[in-house]
Amino acid sequence: MTLILGIESSCDETAAAVVRDGRQALSSVIKTQIDVHRAFGGVVPEIAAREHLKLIDAIVDQAMHDAGCTLDQIDAIAVTQGPGLIGALLVGIAYAKGLAFASDKPLIPVNHVEAHVQGAVLGLDIPETELYPCLALVVSGGHTNIYYMPEPTVYELLAYSIDDACGESFDKVAKLFGLGYPGGPVIEELARQGHAEQYPMPRMMEQKNKLLFSYSGLKTYMVNLRGRHASQMNEQMLRDFCASFQEEALGQLVRKLDGASQQRPAARSILIAGGVAANQRFRALAQAKLKIPVYFPQLRFCSDNAAMIAALGYQHYVKADDTSVFKQLGWDAFSRYQFG
Repeated sequence: MTLILGIESSCDETAAAVVRDGRQALSSVIKTQIDVHRAFGGVVPEIAAREHLKLIDAIVDQAMHDAGCTLDQIDAIAVTQGPGLIGALLVGIAYAKGLAFASDKPLIPVNHVEAHVQGAVLGLDIPETELYPCLALVVSGGHTNIYYMPEPTVYELLAYSIDDACGESFDKVAKLFGLGYPGGPVIEELARQGHAEQYPMPRMMEQKNKLLFSYSGLKTYMVNLRGRHASQMNEQMLRDFCASFQEEALGQLVRKLDGASQQRPAARSILIAGGVAANQRFRALAQAKLKIPVYFPQLRFCSDNAAMIAALGYQHYVKADDTSVFKQLGWDAFSRYQFG
């Protein structure tokens, strides 16, 4: 049995978790800052870092308490190295480095985007041989990436957004119509009462052989659509707008996954993770239209959390030829994607 303590502070959630053997979350504590940032219509980096600093010690203590274990029983600590808001990342990293040094525990730096994929396998009772090789989609307010994964720690980037992330486009459209922040849940709720066929949307990046995503054109179309109908706007029209927008935003994800599965026929499954993975319409579309098994995270593991950090940390730990490498603490945070 291997226990990993995970710590996450890349954006606006302060989180800690204890995960056993990479699959079972013994605890997962998350403190979101949504209410703090709502007045600004998005995350303010300096405020986020200060909130992490206030909360992180208590969050880690709570995760250990909920898991019923002590630091002595932890085999290693995993922490988000990046990408993310640099100030926010540094709070979690500095705390984790101090904890690791003081307790003489290995410290595993983890890529936040890649860790989201492991969130999809938490609690999943399926052997690795049935999952991998797989395709993995990470889709949220900051990420829209497709990876080909021959094994749990190898990520080949196949596609990413050339402009807005999918979840980001939901936030921007919600702001356009004065629906508040975050935009995804409120658009999904309104779309349930709307008719997606009422306002046909342009199909972005239509060609299946081109796996890159684009959402800025869809957002611009919504700006123009609102302008054309501003004088006659009513509640049902707003619901129809949301349903039509959502159908194309999610439809692009499914089309690109279908194209990726044709380009990588060895893939045995599709793992979908990130905040947009909580969208129920997306789950229904993916299950109905994709031809190989599709696995989504439990809802509590869709948004940023530390259990996914611990889960990927476990994979790196058990696959390392020499775990003493994780006693070296001279590495730095990174704030942007490492596509190269």
